[in-house]
Amino acid sequence: MKRLCSIIILFAVLVGMTACGNKNQTGQRDASSGATSNKETNSSVTSNDEADTMKRNNQSKETTNILVAYFSCTGTTKPLAEYAAGYLNADLYEIVAETPYTSEDLDYNKSNSRANKEQDDANARPAISGKVENMDQYTTVVLAYPIWWGQAPRIISTFLESYDFSGKTIVPFCTSHSSGIGSSDKNLHSLVDGSVEWKDGNRFAGGTMESEITGWLDEMGIQPFAGESTGKEAAERVFDFEKKTVTLNSGYEMPLNGLGTYSLEDETCVSSVSEALKRGVRLIDTAYMYHNEEEVGRAVRDSGISRGEIFVITKLYPNQFEEPEKAIDVALEKLDIEYIDMMLLHHPGTNDVKAYKAMEKAVDEGKIRSIGLSNWYVEELEEFLPQVNITPALVQNEIHPYYQENDVIPYIQNLGIVVQGWYPLGGRGHTAELLGDETIAAIAKAHGKSSAQVILRWNLQKGVVVIPGSSNPAHIQENTELYDFELTDEEMEKINALDRNEKHDWY
Repeated sequence: MKRLCSIIILFAVLVGMTACGNKNQTGQRDASSGATSNKETNSSVTSNDEADTMKRNNQSKETTNILVAYFSCTGTTKPLAEYAAGYLNADLYEIVAETPYTSEDLDYNKSNSRANKEQDDANARPAISGKVENMDQYTTVVLAYPIWWGQAPRIISTFLESYDFSGKTIVPFCTSHSSGIGSSDKNLHSLVDGSVEWKDGNRFAGGTMESEITGWLDEMGIQPFAGESTGKEAAERVFDFEKKTVTLNSGYEMPLNGLGTYSLEDETCVSSVSEALKRGVRLIDTAYMYHNEEEVGRAVRDSGISRGEIFVITKLYPNQFEEPEKAIDVALEKLDIEYIDMMLLHHPGTNDVKAYKAMEKAVDEGKIRSIGLSNWYVEELEEFLPQVNITPALVQNEIHPYYQENDVIPYIQNLGIVVQGWYPLGGRGHTAELLGDETIAAIAKAHGKSSAQVILRWNLQKGVVVIPGSSNPAHIQENTELYDFELTDEEMEKINALDRNEKHDWY
């Protein structure tokens, strides 16, 4: 009976997930490279494919003595492992099966599925793609894995039996929708040398906040590698200006600049999104209340661009919070693009926690990949976050030089949440004044750029993703040309000094 309950719980979490080991392009997770390193140099981890270096906050050229190794077939464990690696200044190694797991392999209702067979066979040892070359350099190994039927997947046994862990400390933790860590960690002890010090394991739900991971590690006495700076910076999402993306706490990559579609309707919307996609824009923001989800979906489908390369955000409005499951399905139907990359709650309202929990369920079901909030500020977040399970991946608020939110942005970023700004150019009725601002215009002239480009670049350098709206192809193009110049500290300060705390919409 216990086994049947475990099957039902795990099936609810895993069904509908795509195959593990896909290419990590925008909107996808679980890289097929098999292994990455948290360091820019001295990489100690390799794979059959060339492993790309993972660029993170607080990079160091020193060799760390901490390794975070994780198996994340459906992506739930990955962001938590990244939290641990970022906090500990550790190298990060992904345990990837030589033969990637597919959704069919993970069908726990089928007794002959691959996962069923492996978990039923105590001697099963799925082969791993790649290896840790210099395991000797690590004194501490944090081992993260999902729970499969109350136990660690057999591939964890393969990993432990592949190296000499003598004298090392192993710190296990698991991810699970509801099951605890149980005996899964204790049952791994016999696979390594008796001199290994095992710390007591812990279970975390998917979407656990970074502070909970780092707090647990601190309680366990696992201190960050001293060769690098530590602190709240580790929580912040790092913008990759070469790839023009940021990795969300959900594990997915999101473009740094996109197109907002507020007030774009009917064929104007289709045309605008199509023009943006032609010009390299890969982030599109829409909402139920914009009344253009169908048009956005049509432009995406007709673009000829791989679905995985496009990141679409939509939002539930408060009048949908009472029946959120229905609202989510309506959005899926209108967009008709297989899945939703990001869904936000448009602004606080009655039943917002209920609606958010419905989005959490939709994440488990594979309908939505990442979730977040719009128009939530410090007070609202302090009240809201303790009531939900999955930390928002994004908070979208009004941000522009006349309304800068300089207290709100750092607060959100320090929670490991990405900030995105709507009305980056001031919004309707205010754009002309902002673009004509003498300070901004002078900086633009110095760089040979437009005022709009300077404002958008200012946002990016503050760690704010931008989604300017436009139906003008020339302006859409202009708003993408943000990566061939950089504002000086002095120029950033001059724009910061323009703040009037002047909100241009009521949210």
